[in-house]
Amino acid sequence: MKHQDLIDACQDDWQAYTHHHFVAQLAQGSLPSTAYLHYLKQDFLFLKHYARAYALAIYKATTLEEMRRPLPSLQALIGSEMHHHVTYCQQWGLTESDMEAEAEDVGTVAYTRYVLDTGMAGDLTDLFTALAPCAIGYAMIGERLIKAPDTRIQGNPYASWIQLYGGDSFQHDVQTSIQHLDELLEPVSLVSPRGQQLINIFRTATRMEIAFWQQGLDAA
Repeated sequence: MKHQDLIDACQDDWQAYTHHHFVAQLAQGSLPSTAYLHYLKQDFLFLKHYARAYALAIYKATTLEEMRRPLPSLQALIGSEMHHHVTYCQQWGLTESDMEAEAEDVGTVAYTRYVLDTGMAGDLTDLFTALAPCAIGYAMIGERLIKAPDTRIQGNPYASWIQLYGGDSFQHDVQTSIQHLDELLEPVSLVSPRGQQLINIFRTATRMEIAFWQQGLDAA
């Protein structure tokens, strides 16, 4: 079993996530700024819980090698990625204290707690399957948008978002994460009860991503 099997098994939800109206409007620069600002604030809160999930992976690990694997991602999340997010949000008039004080929207609570609960109840494969739609989906969206001839870059207030997630650094990091996930999935048969369980985890997390985009649009 590979990560692509998870995507293929959830194709309708995956398309709804990666081609959401939020993404389409962002690509054209037509996304209302209120929707984007709401997304940025909620994404800051999401990333904090995302970092907690990688810390959980270290706790759930049974070998020293397993403990080492999530460490670079955790360090990047609470270091460079959160710093980049805070610096970027300052351009939109948002300070770190503003975002820390922001109340979590319902979709943010549902998504982050689902990932953490999945990790607590299951093993590392469960946890990384629940984490996978975020990184893989953003990489696919970024790569598609940065290459699409109809994506507006010049004069698009959201061009830096597209360039970040479509850029080489993020794409490389996600490929490393995919390799790790595929190693965890390799012993699992797609048609086995365990395989179907992992598909359900991936599908639920993908639906949470759809809701995360939608709550941004709903705030506009």
